[in-house]
Amino acid sequence: MADVSSKVRATSSARRSLAQLAAEAAGCTACDLYRDATQTVFGAGPQGAPMLVVGEQPGDIEDQAGEPFVGPAGRLFDEILEEAGIDRSDLYVTNAVKHFKWVARGKRRIHQKPNASEIVACHRWLDAELDVVQPRVVVALGATAARSVLGHPVTIREVRGKVLDELDRDVGVVVTIHPSAVLRADDADRRAMRTSLADDLRLAMAAARTTGRRTG
Repeated sequence: MADVSSKVRATSSARRSLAQLAAEAAGCTACDLYRDATQTVFGAGPQGAPMLVVGEQPGDIEDQAGEPFVGPAGRLFDEILEEAGIDRSDLYVTNAVKHFKWVARGKRRIHQKPNASEIVACHRWLDAELDVVQPRVVVALGATAARSVLGHPVTIREVRGKVLDELDRDVGVVVTIHPSAVLRADDADRRAMRTSLADDLRLAMAAARTTGRRTG
């Protein structure tokens, strides 16, 4: 992963724009996921956003729309951002894997978790997004996003509530749950999970808005 990242970083020294990156990613065939996906779903948001949010992969609705975080989990994410007092237009949102991985079940397309090789194959696009956006903090939503951002697996409960300083760039990392986990939760747990996710997002934005980062 490091060799690929260094090559992309060298190329991005020409200061490719997000639009240029999205156009390049549209033709990506680095793994086989492009074969069954409708299209590449690249990130969205302003260059220079203080916080960059990474999910797992686009879902069925995102795959058809070509935009990230517009399905049920994305709508819930918007609600939780509002609870946290954060404007989504201030964020850059993307996914660790840019194509929808799915299996047919009748007429439905059911989400399948990306494997390690697919995460690695797509990492060059996330690395390039980081280079162009240059956020102060990255929020990894879920285990797949955390693995892509940090380069190794983590146990979410062990790293939550901290701003990690593990990357070879001046950016902190906050690892938290994915909004889809809140959607899957029982009614009894859902409110507490929403509140804790909002707290993690507040932590990340507070760190992004300060000159120095708190590290864990």
